[in-house]
Amino acid sequence: MTSTSTTSEDSPGTPTPGVPPEPAEPGRAGRVVRYVAGRLTIAVASLAAVVVAGFFLFRILPGDPVRAMTEGREVTAEQREELRRQFGLDQPLWQQFLDYASGLLRLDLGMSFQYREPVAELILNRLGPTLLLAGTGTVIAALLGLFLGSRAGWRPGGRPDRVHTAVALFFWSVPTFWLGLLLIVFLASGRGFIPGMFPTGGMVDPRTDGLADTVLNTAWHMVLPITTMVAVIYAQYLMIMRSSLMDEKGADYLTTARAKGLRDALVRRRHAVPNALLPTVTLVFLNLGQVVSGVILVETVFSWPGLGQLFYSGLRVPDLGLVQGLFVVFAASVILMNLLADLVYPLLDPRVRP
Repeated sequence: MTSTSTTSEDSPGTPTPGVPPEPAEPGRAGRVVRYVAGRLTIAVASLAAVVVAGFFLFRILPGDPVRAMTEGREVTAEQREELRRQFGLDQPLWQQFLDYASGLLRLDLGMSFQYREPVAELILNRLGPTLLLAGTGTVIAALLGLFLGSRAGWRPGGRPDRVHTAVALFFWSVPTFWLGLLLIVFLASGRGFIPGMFPTGGMVDPRTDGLADTVLNTAWHMVLPITTMVAVIYAQYLMIMRSSLMDEKGADYLTTARAKGLRDALVRRRHAVPNALLPTVTLVFLNLGQVVSGVILVETVFSWPGLGQLFYSGLRVPDLGLVQGLFVVFAASVILMNLLADLVYPLLDPRVRP
């Protein structure tokens, strides 16, 4: 009777002596936790880098804040030194940075040199107008760009595609301040037979009385700034939507939908467009982050009392506390929206789930 010996090769589950076992593959929950932790780490590191870079970047701006604050006034050298001491400008640069960083940990953005108010209060007071203007403009630009891009990308090379793409790229290349000034000249100030139909700047007429009149007057003041903003940025959505839809046109699921007898417009609207929208998620979130920063040039040209105009006024002094605080808020909003995009996108597209 012949005995049969069993080797380790015949038994895959038996560990080989002297060979360490292979590590078990982490479960889905572990992969999700590592993915989220990695994205949070990147976001925190990015914000820390922004804080450091922003602090030293604004310190090399030309100009003396104390001199700008006391310009045109009878101020002695001792009084200037006292102002430097009050705002901490007499401290070494490293000490100023430590004081600034410790204040950020307490959500204290410092004091504004020119307004003599806490930066956090100034930002909160100007946040509403910026969200109203930039938020409305972003929503209109996204809807317009996605609508036109879906039609341009469905039949690339056709007349609608050529017209929409050419117009969008033209406005995208136009400087924002130049387009805003043109609208003010022709539609606000009035030229020749064209009367001045819109306000030249501001958010609401101070003589307006009543809630309904205030809402209508504010909407009237928003027409030119939003037109400028939408004209410049809607091309981003149009081009990405057009490119995404062109990539989806040859997909098998669209061929199957056509084989079922669905109309071409129905195939585009119900099947192609929802899948083509996925690459625009990141762009939408990034632009939502930029809503907080507003459109600096648009707010400056149209004297809109938002964060953009506040940032511009801080740069002119320079108001170090104000521009640093706004810079951190702007960067934090973009980083936060980018983080949300990274977390939401895997939920929408199973192909990139951890």
